[in-house]
Amino acid sequence: MIPNAPASEPGSPVCSAKGCRAAAVWVLAWNNPKIHTPERRKTWLACEEHREHLSQFLGVRGFLKDVVPWHEWESAE
Repeated sequence: MIPNAPASEPGSPVCSAKGCRAAAVWVLAWNNPKIHTPERRKTWLACEEHREHLSQFLGVRGFLKDVVPWHEWESAE
């Protein structure tokens, strides 16, 4: 876990970064155009500390489609 990162509550969303157990506050929507239809969106969750790193990882590959605060994503569903 990252120092000073809020721990996630049981059942609450957790950051997708390897080894991170911090509460997720961002949704990174992505798709791989080689295997997904254009409208398909897969998601990774990110804490504040890992949002930029995970966004860059997906962005370099051309997969990143949108970054949305978790509460907005959740309310849209």
